Amino acid sequence: MPLIPDHILSAWNKYGNYTAILLIVSGLLLVFTHYLKLLITSDKKSRYDYINKSEINRLWFSFLLFAIGATLLLNTLFYPTNWLWFFVRLFLSSMMTIIISVVVQNMLKFYFPFYIEKRLKKLRYSPRISDNGNVMKLLSEEEEDVYLDEGMQAEENAYSVDYDVWIDEKTGVTKIEKYNGRLHALKCDKCNYQTLKVSKEEIIQTATLVAEGELIKYLTCGYCGQKSKKSHKIAKLNPKAISTD
Repeated sequence: MPLIPDHILSAWNKYGNYTAILLIVSGLLLVFTHYLKLLITSDKKSRYDYINKSEINRLWFSFLLFAIGATLLLNTLFYPTNWLWFFVRLFLSSMMTIIISVVVQNMLKFYFPFYIEKRLKKLRYSPRISDNGNVMKLLSEEEEDVYLDEGMQAEENAYSVDYDVWIDEKTGVTKIEKYNGRLHALKCDKCNYQTLKVSKEEIIQTATLVAEGELIKYLTCGYCGQKSKKSHKIAKLNPKAISTD
């Protein structure tokens, strides 16, 4: 079996090596800048939103950069070689990278959300500090209605948005934080993965001044396809929140 011409192998080793190192460094830098941003972001709500929106995607993309770079680097370290061993090594290392990537992707998709959910919950309910340096109090669902307008209360009643109201009891300053009312992924009873999400919501009984309403949430597991539904009560309308002409 003839050897690969020296000039082709030399070019492959040289430029492939540079590209591999660039990819690996880029992947590591992406992880570093992600956690650096979390470190310098003091506002808990901003940190919550950033983790919720970006963390899994950033970790996955950084892993891909690192894995592709490592595979390329592995295939630029051997000299001399021939065409057969070159392609065999390239094929085997690529298959290994694909297998590892599938494992990592499944971990980020099905296991990592458990860890993220705990962090998000801790961030959401950690005490807030007002601009005056005072520890703020998180109001209960009943107490917070005074500080929410009609539209905000309607959003909460429809479970589309959830609001947290924090108050500085010494100065009366309030801070209202908005969260997605649809639940994060829950644990599926069938497959035990945290991949059960709300796929649709339906109000089957509208709340009135004298009676509670009812909302049905339809849930679907993103892993095993298990479907279920849950019923939720909608609080009676607050007469004080209804404006009169």
